[in-house]
Amino acid sequence: MNDLGAGFGYLMKGQRWVIGHGRWFGFGLLPGLITLVVYAGALVGLGYGADDFVAWATPFADDWSSPWMGLLRTTLTALVFVFGLFLAVITFTAVTLLVGQPFYESLSEEVERSEGGEVHESGLPLWRELWISARDSVRILLRVALFGIILFACGFIPVVGQTVVPALGFCVSGYFLTQELTGVALQRRGMVLKDRLATLRRRRLLVLGFGVPLTLAFLVPVVAVFLMPGAVAGATLLARDLVDPAGGGDTAAPKEWAA
Repeated sequence: MNDLGAGFGYLMKGQRWVIGHGRWFGFGLLPGLITLVVYAGALVGLGYGADDFVAWATPFADDWSSPWMGLLRTTLTALVFVFGLFLAVITFTAVTLLVGQPFYESLSEEVERSEGGEVHESGLPLWRELWISARDSVRILLRVALFGIILFACGFIPVVGQTVVPALGFCVSGYFLTQELTGVALQRRGMVLKDRLATLRRRRLLVLGFGVPLTLAFLVPVVAVFLMPGAVAGATLLARDLVDPAGGGDTAAPKEWAA
């Protein structure tokens, strides 16, 4: 249980770091603002169109008597929107990190520089970094989609679907959100996705302590934008202590770049 508190501590350390480095905080806001505008439009469209989609997908209920037709479609409409919101929370980070790759790379390097020790640099051209980031994000999102489909189906189970499933959904969201954010620092160390996932899997409670509170905060779009720079800073500190506990440099071979 101590790891849960430690994970939350890294989140707070990251926020304090960017507050103490105002220029970097403003620098890190730009990608989130761009992504927020796009996602806000998509969620508004989903909110207006979810009921029409459910009505189109359930023609068999057209002849049902009241209140069963309304109850079914209202429940499904809510589930569709929640599922869309679930995907938005996960993909928001992936898309923002992709859009802001140069921004967050510089921010992460500055965090490590301020902590002392070796500052890892990828040494790759920007297009290569973007390709690796996009490829790994797709791989993670495929895992998220699989969990999302399972949880969506479980949402129809009475009581469990309205209590346990949402809680599991936040845990899944927080876990993969942390994987995305730590990827900025771990990717610079030449760690392939498989190794990054294995590193975090060994400290699941630490990962959840960092990611679940952040996921809950990210449900408010504007809050997500303002927390993103600190989230990247905190994830960098977390990744640094996981891989380089003594603050020294990691000399692992850059397997990722040859992949």
